[in-house]
Amino acid sequence: MRTNLYLTPTDTTMGFVSQASKKIDKAKKRTANKHYIRVVNSLERLKTFARVPQKHKNRVRRSTQTTFVFPQGESFRVVKDTKHNLLLNRVKWLYSSSANLSGAEYNELYAKKMSEVMVSFPNGNSGEASKIYRLGHGVIKSIR
Repeated sequence: MRTNLYLTPTDTTMGFVSQASKKIDKAKKRTANKHYIRVVNSLERLKTFARVPQKHKNRVRRSTQTTFVFPQGESFRVVKDTKHNLLLNRVKWLYSSSANLSGAEYNELYAKKMSEVMVSFPNGNSGEASKIYRLGHGVIKSIR
């Protein structure tokens, strides 16, 4: 279950998600040296992967649809109270990326063809990508 490549409405857009980043690389035809956002289902799960700088703890805790790049270089988004949590709560964390070829627009037929499991919800998301901020020990920088 955890290594399947899912096509699902995430908390932001239609996305490919999996615990196997190589499957997302293949679906997106993307080079393996790029990092993916790791989506977690709780702040407690986030703490198992990274230490949130003290100055930014409230910001991370209160954020929605926001990805943070930590000083170590890894990217995380905490997803709370969304339909995406129905999947996320079962597996605790997933790598996530938009469901399209790298650099291209979303193509539903292509995304369905590349996925192993399709998850759908009534009124699924087709919204905007998350905001991204780089957290430093003393500063924060908007990336997207």
